[in-house]
Amino acid sequence: MKILVERLTDTPTLFELEADTSWWRAFMPAHRDLPGKLEEPLRFRLHAHCMGEDLYLEGSVEGGLELECGRCLARYRQALREPFRLVLEPAGARQPADPEGAEALARDSVCLGEEIDAGWYRGSEIDLGAILFEVVALALPVKPLCREGCEGLCSRCGADRNLGPCDCSEIKTESP
Repeated sequence: MKILVERLTDTPTLFELEADTSWWRAFMPAHRDLPGKLEEPLRFRLHAHCMGEDLYLEGSVEGGLELECGRCLARYRQALREPFRLVLEPAGARQPADPEGAEALARDSVCLGEEIDAGWYRGSEIDLGAILFEVVALALPVKPLCREGCEGLCSRCGADRNLGPCDCSEIKTESP
């Protein structure tokens, strides 16, 4: 998933990419609580063009991931449809202050700023893999829920309250 900078003009060029499980595993940190494989490929549509020396990338990701509900632990499919926009300016002789940014600039020829909508690039070829992974990661919910009104599990017996009430009595705490 690389873009050759010298081939870009001021007219947007369309790139359509599909990311499969091997791409997903290459970028997903091992400690993350995300699925280890993709049930279907993620599809990226990306328009890229130059604005002076800056690069302008605009696109979207579509697909779905199987996640675990944060309340009832059921597996469910989380649909993804997320737009993104990014402006990259030439890094020149500048070096990112943080070690991770410097490593990303050396490895991928691109480094994102604190916000995902801006960053730096260096060289004639940029690897978009890390950027596209960030887009997917930021599109996922912080607390995945299988549905809005999920009742979750009973804290006493562990029964799934979505299937019906359990026989446990409600514990009423005394409020001071």
